[in-house]
Amino acid sequence: MLLKDKVAIITGGTRGIGFATVKEFLAQGARVILCGSRPETAQAAVEKLLAENPDYPVEGISPDLADYDAVAKAFAEVAQKYGKIDILVNNAGVSASQPLSQYTPEQFRKTMDLNVNAAFYCCRAVVEYMQPGSCILNTSSMVSRDGQPSGVAYPTSKFAVNGMTLSLARELGPKGIRVNAVAPGITNTDMMQAVPKQVIEPLIATIPLRRIGEPEDIANAFVFLASDKAGYITGVVLHVDGLART
Repeated sequence: MLLKDKVAIITGGTRGIGFATVKEFLAQGARVILCGSRPETAQAAVEKLLAENPDYPVEGISPDLADYDAVAKAFAEVAQKYGKIDILVNNAGVSASQPLSQYTPEQFRKTMDLNVNAAFYCCRAVVEYMQPGSCILNTSSMVSRDGQPSGVAYPTSKFAVNGMTLSLARELGPKGIRVNAVAPGITNTDMMQAVPKQVIEPLIATIPLRRIGEPEDIANAFVFLASDKAGYITGVVLHVDGLART
């Protein structure tokens, strides 16, 4: 098991990529505290996992990630209970696709609050409980490199996540804490399943591997970067998008 006896916090862990990552971390031996936006969604995710394996060491919490004090309190309780926090996965995020002329300042702030500010709050709150060999993993996106036709806040926020990743890798490296990011491409989540087939098929044709990603593809990348197998990797934004990049 690649993550045996590790204590991991995963935000946005109730569905999609986050849920797949929680499940794979558990399969690899980690104890996982998943964060949901509401107590009921966190508990529902925990119950679903325990129905599959009653022995999974998993629990759910639901701090307001846009409130630093709430995050700090929740993480302190985890550290007090288990004596450490080895891994943080900042996966919670939000997106919108309106064109600039319709994108309100409130929508922009909401996206930045969850995608950037919350990631910073979690990093700030967790680092005091981390020992050498611990790691922070952030969820970026292919649009942090490529942009997107509309919905400017999302790629802007993910570009900021990349900068945070690189900067914290430099700052925390001397303490033995690695910081990396995973940048998913088009992935088969609930949101993508709602997109019409005639829109998806032309996109698949542009991908050399001729398929969109599965949440498990992204989860496997997180597992690798969280494990000791990646012990000499930091400051990397790993693109998991099926594309051939230079």
